[in-house]
Amino acid sequence: MPKPLPTSVRTHFTALRMLLVMTVICGVAYPLLVTGISQVAFSQKANGSIVKNASGQEIGSSLLGQNFNLPKKNPNDPNEQAQPDPKWFQPRPSAAGTGYDPTASGPTNLGPNSDKLLKSVQDARQAVAQFDGVDPATVPADAITSSGSGLDPDISVAYAKEQINRVAKARDLPTDVVAKLVDKYTESRSVGFLGDPGVNVLLLNKALSETK
Repeated sequence: MPKPLPTSVRTHFTALRMLLVMTVICGVAYPLLVTGISQVAFSQKANGSIVKNASGQEIGSSLLGQNFNLPKKNPNDPNEQAQPDPKWFQPRPSAAGTGYDPTASGPTNLGPNSDKLLKSVQDARQAVAQFDGVDPATVPADAITSSGSGLDPDISVAYAKEQINRVAKARDLPTDVVAKLVDKYTESRSVGFLGDPGVNVLLLNKALSETK
């Protein structure tokens, strides 16, 4: 009759079997099940809420902000500052990397007592007011300050409405047509009472590009 294995060895074998079983359940079966359910139930959201234009080309995610700038005159010049395109609604500023970099998500490290931050906000206020043709005193806060993630896809209704005249003029569209698009793409508060209404910049600009 073979001699029984020592208790410690049997314990290790039991632990190893449990490890293998849990690895299969939690590391293989469960992820496959959740992935399958998400693909069937809400595949668009599960795949990153990718937005496509009328031609079927992917133009971004409705969950992530991005720049809408004019092409650089010299793409190889790292010192050339990107300029916002007046034909598009502009997002709020981003401190994520060089701007809307998902690999460097985060806010600015400057605090409320920073003279550098104060000056940058003041400069941004003047630049936005001049760009949109409005009084600097009326420029909304989200037009001159970045979000905590630096990837915020939404802007306030006030900032969207501030840009209507500039966008309409740049595109030679009636102001009321652009205003109706802003109203259409204004999203209400989460669950009816959390946060403030906002406008998704990518979805609004997509609709704008399809407007004749």
